[in-house]
Amino acid sequence: MEMGLVTLLRVAWIAGTLPILVASIPCSKLNWFHDSLLGFARRGKTMQQSSSRKFTVPQKFFCHFYALAVIWTTFLLLATWLYAYNMALLVSQPLHFSSITSYLMGGSHSFWLHGSPSMKIEQRYRCWVSIFLLLLMEAQVLRRLYETIYVFKYSPSARMHIFGYFTGLFFYTAAPLSLCCNYMSEGLVRDNLEQIEDYIIPYGDWFKYVSSPHYLAEIVIYGGLLVAGGCSDITLWLLFGFVVANLVFAAAETHRWYLRKFDNYPRERFAIIPSFY
Repeated sequence: MEMGLVTLLRVAWIAGTLPILVASIPCSKLNWFHDSLLGFARRGKTMQQSSSRKFTVPQKFFCHFYALAVIWTTFLLLATWLYAYNMALLVSQPLHFSSITSYLMGGSHSFWLHGSPSMKIEQRYRCWVSIFLLLLMEAQVLRRLYETIYVFKYSPSARMHIFGYFTGLFFYTAAPLSLCCNYMSEGLVRDNLEQIEDYIIPYGDWFKYVSSPHYLAEIVIYGGLLVAGGCSDITLWLLFGFVVANLVFAAAETHRWYLRKFDNYPRERFAIIPSFY
């Protein structure tokens, strides 16, 4: 049953990524698909050009994503930690800090291959990797929740499509689960610039290079989770692929909006990846 969950998550990430990749293909015959998908993805300033508010919700509902993520990630973190703690009762060999750090940094696994008790040690190590990833995710969603409540200033007119809202709820349910589902089965942008009525061209820091540095930072964060997990989990790769495809797609539209909005917008800036895209 647990492996069925892993398969379901992988299929979900693939299903979420493929339409974005197809819509990003520079082919005139696919313009209708690109525009249709873009209609679902628009939010905030990129939606203000559309007068229709049908099937939309306030963009300030972004806080729902992070509140859900904090609660769900905390639950998974506690459940995984309790499981790892109980596994300690089954292990006859002591665990040393040097061994733990060696595993987390990708060190040799040969000391596990000495009989069945050592396999329980391997299982426990893998649970601690899951805990490590969930701790990173917890820090990420706590930061995003804080920013959404106390930093971002959403315009009362800022909206997002209801499809994007449900996509966000799905993402912050499935992403934390993807960080621990494999290990458990063995034992069992800123999203927007400050929303004000008069937009200005942002400058400073990563804005010198890209139009959506917050999206670039998100990619770096989830890339860090992938590296921290050892780069060997297909589910994490699919999660990372979805994040990259989704944010690159959104960043491209944001970049085009800036170019349309400001005649003096810096032409040397790229959408999301410096000196590349």
